[in-house]
Amino acid sequence: MAMKRRGPEQGGMWVATQALPRSPGHVFYEKLNQVLEAGGFDRFVEDLCAPYYAEGEGRLSIEPGVYFRMLFIGYFEGLSSQRGIAWRCADSLSLRSFLGIALTKDTPEHSSMTRIRKRLPEDVFEKVFTFVLKVAVEHGLLKGKTIAVDATTLEANAAMKSLVRRDTGEDWKAYVRRLAEAEGIKDPTDEELRRFDRTRKKKTSNKDWESATDPDSRVTKMKDGRTHLAYKAENAVDVESEIVVAAVVYRADDSDPETLPVTIEIAREQLEAAGSPHHVEEALADKGYHKAETLQTVEDVQGVRSYIAEPVRKERRHWQDKPEGQQAAVYRNRRRIRGRRGRRLGRLRSERGERPFAHICETGGGRRAWLHGVVNVSKSYLARVAAHNLGFIMLALFGVGTPRSLQSGLEGVFAFLTAASAVILSFFRALASIRRSSRSRKRFVTRAVPPRWSAQTAAFSTGC
Repeated sequence: MAMKRRGPEQGGMWVATQALPRSPGHVFYEKLNQVLEAGGFDRFVEDLCAPYYAEGEGRLSIEPGVYFRMLFIGYFEGLSSQRGIAWRCADSLSLRSFLGIALTKDTPEHSSMTRIRKRLPEDVFEKVFTFVLKVAVEHGLLKGKTIAVDATTLEANAAMKSLVRRDTGEDWKAYVRRLAEAEGIKDPTDEELRRFDRTRKKKTSNKDWESATDPDSRVTKMKDGRTHLAYKAENAVDVESEIVVAAVVYRADDSDPETLPVTIEIAREQLEAAGSPHHVEEALADKGYHKAETLQTVEDVQGVRSYIAEPVRKERRHWQDKPEGQQAAVYRNRRRIRGRRGRRLGRLRSERGERPFAHICETGGGRRAWLHGVVNVSKSYLARVAAHNLGFIMLALFGVGTPRSLQSGLEGVFAFLTAASAVILSFFRALASIRRSSRSRKRFVTRAVPPRWSAQTAAFSTGC
């Protein structure tokens, strides 16, 4: 066979469609397309987005079904930014097949995804999230009686250096320079400013400071201990099916007890819109959500039994100055969490209430928000949570929840076969060594032991 040498490429005048390379496809994405087409996803999102486009004017836009599929790809492929999603879709033939884009056409760019996100309101993303819940209800996967509420932080696309004073608009350096000059340091250098800033008492309060690039973000402590600008994402998870029934993005300084009733009400509305035969009856949460006023609101106003862990207090609480009903709500919650069912639900909360954050934020690429504004961050997060729920539907129907789990499953099969063959091979080698050792032992005994002497032989040899 002759060796071919690389030379300059010359483009052809035309290429037949039959000559174009075809992707064998990806099993996971093919099955996911079947689930979406069975529910009428493309027609649903087209009718949903039609009021926000001008019919008959300008060039045709990207199909809404393609746009939301690209957002789903961001979760399944672990891509956090729109640039990464657009590049991955342009590079992969199997993803082109999933999007329904031929090789003769270009895949959408990240700038097109930005225009569509700005055009569509947050309500559209919420209805797409509800559509996925409807699919789960149709397959009998969603219960919704008992929900676990928990929150995490999403790193904002803003640096601490972008902080400015809310009252004067000064940045950090100008503010410290003004304080240094007030202390008698005239015309301080940068080194003197840093030395002065280390010695003074300071506190970065959200009441005094805001980000110049992302005013909706707030200064908070992240899960890894860093202080950064961030948002708060709160999920309401169905404990039985582990499907997220509500996903809300708040500002990072919104306290957990204040947002808990709002998240429960949104979960109730989502279940009702999805056509679930059940409604929220019980709510689980950790001790960060424990507050007498919140417990009373959840139980008396919303009619939901609370199982909220109670923090350890050094002193006994006094109820003389509290409104009527708060003491009874706290004591009823205490009795419930100390019972057998309360302890069991507490274990389920810590297991199933926090697990979706690992899938959505860590492996799903949602920990970092590359967008500005609480509305834009909420749109992106809702799409990722919807993809997470689609993964659970795929897991229940086909046994595989992500395309990477399919690959790891095949790797597990090959690893098992390799380990089994290694064990069998080592067994036969050990058996062969035992046989060789037994043969050598027999030869050694035959050569080492002298022959038995008979009486005749002994008499002949001694001469007696």
